[in-house]
Formats: sequence, structure tokens, C-alpha cells
Amino acid sequence: MQANNQGILGNEGKVKSWIIAISVIIPLAVAVLLFMPAKLDLGAEWVYFLPHLNAVINSAATIALIVGLVFIKQGNIAYHKASMTVAFILGAIFLVSYVVYHAAAESTTFGGEGSIRILYYFLLITHIILAAVALFPILFAYYYGLTDQRAKHRKVVKFAYPIWLYVTVTGVVVYLMISPYYLH
Repeated sequence: MQANNQGILGNEGKVKSWIIAISVIIPLAVAVLLFMPAKLDLGAEWVYFLPHLNAVINSAATIALIVGLVFIKQGNIAYHKASMTVAFILGAIFLVSYVVYHAAAESTTFGGEGSIRILYYFLLITHIILAAVALFPILFAYYYGLTDQRAKHRKVVKFAYPIWLYVTVTGVVVYLMISPYYLH
């Protein structure tokens, strides 16, 4: 692994450019998919299962994030890396599933009224904003952890971890609040 890290570190400028590009392109692509006038026809109703799957993925990512924090507090770096890699992979799977769903299905309208509506939209808006900006520090935190740049990793994680945890938790809460209103 050490030789592989040296190769990655030798291309750190290129890696950082990719991280920045990905951090800009993915939120823009998601925004386009959410607001495009016509949805893609993927040929089946199977996409309506994806929000339920996404909630499970977000729940599992939340658990992996919390377990990763416990492991690093215990000084168990190997298990911390494994937990965070699981959370990272779950996040990538979630992103693909989320994009597929929103490319093919119309958005569901929340039907709650009164204070629950205000709470829902507060959680949804903060979730969306933080999800859009979370990719940047998460990718840097993961890269610095992967390349064993611990000082840089710790500095970025101070921002990345709470944002990532908030996004995974609020993703599940928002899902639970809107799920009674899904048409399919």
C-alpha cells in the first residue's frame, strides 16, 4: 500500500483537480436531473423502490460513520479506515441510486401541514444545501486518510464528518416524513 500511496501523492495536484471537478459536476448534474422538464423512461416502475433503498443505504452509512468515529476514538485505525470506506462506498451507491430515481420519477410533494411542514422543509433545505457542499470535504478527507496524511485528514474531517453525518441522518428523517405521500 505504501508504494501505491507514493504514486497517488506524486500526482496530488491532479488528484485535487479531480476532487474539485467532481465536487462541482455532481451537484450540477443532480440539479439538472431534478429540474429537467421531462423524465427519462427507464421502462419500468422499479425506480419507485429506490427511495426506500436509499433510506436503507443512508441508515447503513450513518451506522458506518458512527462506528468509524468510535474506532478512531479507540485508536483502531485499521477498523476506522474500513468503516469509513464502507460509508464512502455506500455514499457512492446512494448517489447513483438517487440520480437514477430523480432522472426517471417525478418528485413527491410533502402533504403535511402546520409546524410539521415547516420542520420538513427546514430539514429538506438544510439537507440539500449540505449534501451539495459535502462532497468536496468528504473527498478530501477520504483522500488524505487513504494517503495517510493525518494532519490534513484531521483538519478536513472537523468539517466533513459532521456535515456528512447530518446529511445521512436528515436523509433518513426526510424520507420517513415524506414516505406516506409516495404515489408508488
